[in-house]
Amino acid sequence: MNLRSLLLILLLACPASAQTIFKVGMITRDFTDEHRRNWQGTAPRPLRTAIWYPASPTNIKEETIFGGPPDREVFAPVTVAAGAEISNTKQQLPLVLLSHGTGGSAIQMMWLGYYLASRGYVVAAINHHGNTAAEKQPAAQGFLLVWERARDLSVLLDKLLADPLFGPRIDRQRIGAAGFSLGGYTVIAIAGGQFNTAEFASFCRSPQRDFTCEPQSEFPDAPKLFAELKKADPPTGESIVVQESLRHAGDSYRDRRIKRVFAVAPALGGGFTKAGLSKIGIPVSIVVGQADKVAPPATNAERFARFIRGAKLTILPGEIGHYIFLAECNAHGKAVVDICRDAASINRAQVHQQVAQMAFDFFEEGVEAQVICTNLSVLSASPRGSTVLSPSPHCDLFHRPQPILSTSRVAATYL
Repeated sequence: MNLRSLLLILLLACPASAQTIFKVGMITRDFTDEHRRNWQGTAPRPLRTAIWYPASPTNIKEETIFGGPPDREVFAPVTVAAGAEISNTKQQLPLVLLSHGTGGSAIQMMWLGYYLASRGYVVAAINHHGNTAAEKQPAAQGFLLVWERARDLSVLLDKLLADPLFGPRIDRQRIGAAGFSLGGYTVIAIAGGQFNTAEFASFCRSPQRDFTCEPQSEFPDAPKLFAELKKADPPTGESIVVQESLRHAGDSYRDRRIKRVFAVAPALGGGFTKAGLSKIGIPVSIVVGQADKVAPPATNAERFARFIRGAKLTILPGEIGHYIFLAECNAHGKAVVDICRDAASINRAQVHQQVAQMAFDFFEEGVEAQVICTNLSVLSASPRGSTVLSPSPHCDLFHRPQPILSTSRVAATYL
């Protein structure tokens, strides 16, 4: 029996795990990073975090998120078990860190966090300081000094592992990260991708430039305000924090505790070189809508997938755009808010369900690999759709790419 046949038999013989569905608990933590200052330079950097987790079914107190009057609320209501005890069905639970898009918020990632938590994950979504709608005032620094986001996730992980409630319950061998848009960039950075400011500036001067080069609608004055801040003379508390951050722009933010990352419509692809992405050595899965005009696939998701070894890329077909990966909207929201309006042929709730299941399957792949063998290679797809077997940094069973029969369970896909 050749190695190709053996691999297929092992993969197909691995039983699909039944999904136990839990009530979802929710807690908010106000963590801080004592080693970094806030953008004003007046206090430690805030790391306000929403945490979802599988809840014990007893003594549940339900609370509705997005539960405002339907003529004022724009997002569809979601019910959680506020402050409930963590389920004891399993003593060790996998953890996924979530990173929102630019100007977004942790709660906008609840569609993914809730889904994973209902299937046994602890999910922690951070509000990135200065770049979140959860704060009263955005900061230009938060929109431009994007590498601070990856540091947010690492510090958040420190805090969670030290947390008396969640720390003892986290399986340290099953820690992942997922993010949307600028959050997709963030998780690629924490996987080891190195952003290059000069490369991004060059990309934005080229004919290939895309919407990620433009001032963002969430804070269009950010570039102008940031330029003024950098020139402050004498230096202010704000400008000192900026200069300190700029000194670390080219650093690697790889966190080796993160075992795999799931990037949804990732942005800033033009700021990464092949060399800057070649150091990523963990499994990466990327999903994007074919009609995304904000982070166009060609210059973002496809670029990341091309240069990240073994990355899986799924392009969702048709009129699926960028903002479909925000929270589901109610009728009022669809009537008054542009980002709530999807193409008539698209059902946002169904897309969320599909992508959340993809994320769950991806994070569960590591468990299946442990059942089969710790030395398996991963399948990847070239941008033209041909499926090949690529050597994984975790595997030594195969030492060179070989053609292999396609299987939808593990092959990267263009749908």
